[in-house]
Amino acid sequence: MVVVSIKTKFKWILGAIVVLICLAILITAVSLNIRGEQWAVAADLKYRLSAPDADARIAFLAQFGWEVKEEPVEVSEVVIPGEFSEVYEQYNAIQKEHGLDLSKHRGKTCKKWVYEVTNYPQAGESVRATLLIIDGQVIGGDISSVALDGFMESFLGKSKPDKEANASVPDTVEYTETMADPVIPEGAWPTD
Repeated sequence: MVVVSIKTKFKWILGAIVVLICLAILITAVSLNIRGEQWAVAADLKYRLSAPDADARIAFLAQFGWEVKEEPVEVSEVVIPGEFSEVYEQYNAIQKEHGLDLSKHRGKTCKKWVYEVTNYPQAGESVRATLLIIDGQVIGGDISSVALDGFMESFLGKSKPDKEANASVPDTVEYTETMADPVIPEGAWPTD
């Protein structure tokens, strides 16, 4: 009887070890999937959202054909508001053009990285690429002019360098035309 008892305990212990190993594998797989690389789709373009460091941020913009200077013009923290004003709704419409949605991140703090675009087709115009990042993943951003009467568009951009080569890229909404009042309210974001 003692022998049977030991064998039974051994089987239970071995079974428990196997179950724990299976749980560890499952938890690891789920964890890697959650923290794994994320993708978005816009205009038949599937692109990576991962941007945990400077090289990855520059590579993110390169997916759309944009070249930028290595050093950011600005780095700051921004809180996505819990309630979107009309300005934020218009900005979020730009995000949706490239497959993103800021409403999923209401109330969260993100890091804002702004880079100078070096290959914008209209020479002489100062153009910036803004990236909004949470936990190394791009959640939004834009391509915009710093001129007072400038523009703001999605990463797909109306003036994308290879626009003629890719006829499937749709025209974007002209941000400045959709604003009823050209005066930007105090405290409004995003502005460059």
